[in-house]
Amino acid sequence: MKEMKLFLGPQHPGMHGNAAVHMYVEGDMIVKSFLLPGMLHRGFEKGMERHTWVNNISLIPRVCVVEPDINEMAFAQGVEMLLGMEVPERAHYIRMIILELARLSIHLMAYGGLGSPTGLYTLMYHAHTDRNTILNIFEKITGHRVYHMYIVPGGVRKDLPIGIEKDIHAFLDDLENRYEEYRDLGINNPTILARITNTIPLPAEVVWELGVTGIGMRSAVNKEYDLRKVIPYARYDQIDFKVPVASFSDAKARVDCKLQEVVQSINIIRQCLAKMPEGEVKLPLGRGQSMRWTVPAGHVYSVVESSRGEFGYYMVSDGGLKPYRVGVRGASYPQGLLGIEKYLPGTRIDDAALWVDTMGVCSPEIDR
Repeated sequence: MKEMKLFLGPQHPGMHGNAAVHMYVEGDMIVKSFLLPGMLHRGFEKGMERHTWVNNISLIPRVCVVEPDINEMAFAQGVEMLLGMEVPERAHYIRMIILELARLSIHLMAYGGLGSPTGLYTLMYHAHTDRNTILNIFEKITGHRVYHMYIVPGGVRKDLPIGIEKDIHAFLDDLENRYEEYRDLGINNPTILARITNTIPLPAEVVWELGVTGIGMRSAVNKEYDLRKVIPYARYDQIDFKVPVASFSDAKARVDCKLQEVVQSINIIRQCLAKMPEGEVKLPLGRGQSMRWTVPAGHVYSVVESSRGEFGYYMVSDGGLKPYRVGVRGASYPQGLLGIEKYLPGTRIDDAALWVDTMGVCSPEIDR
């Protein structure tokens, strides 16, 4: 058959964000592909150099729309490292609650996204309904549903609202009670199982070649490499949780690891709520002078474990009001750009959306 060009996205329920995969196909097989990130979120790194340290708080969440809080954590942590600052104890636990709620949110979104390219829209509706409940909780805590601007240098913007613990526990209880139903609806469904088993595998040698981290790496090499364990930040070293792994990274293994992480995130949030002390949630950094913050000269690499793997900010300060240089290590860059170009060819058209979904591709952190 004659080679022809097809497009996956950007208006596709299996494609996150405004990106598109351009595919050259022969029959139903992909012979060449590349990612067009979308250009909607271009230039954030240079934009950070043109904004003050404080103004960047409202800019950075957009580097990954579906999981914005990791940007806030990496940025705030980097500023605190440059300042030699230790945030209040209560703020550490609130940060972990926010980060794990965000992890639940994006894992549910990805699991629901599995239903779209496989024709099981019921799964997508269920998952997005639960994600919406998480956004409701975020709105009560931060005043915003998507971009929160809540984790800031020095701690968090404000304390948790009265009674929010009850809302969080109620949601976690409900999600936990329906967890097996979720598995039966999706990953244990014979039709879905046939589509994702031995589909778009990521061999161990490819993981090392591309620099894939997170679930993509842990499900391929059976290695418990999670920055929350390896380089603990916040108070993850005082929380008991497991790191899901596998020894063969096909689509099924990656989805299964995401679902296991859902259980672990529920466990982490419950421990944080139980261990969280009373006290201040933010260090005073100067009233009325926040727009004139200066950060001591130096450079740091601030890193966190996102739902897609290692997410880092390399930050350079010259002692002025603005960052001299910011470089973002997007967690989905290896598999979302290099992997699509090099390893998506050879797969079928209908599996392209499964690559994007199970690899956790977040287009803004590629086109940053």
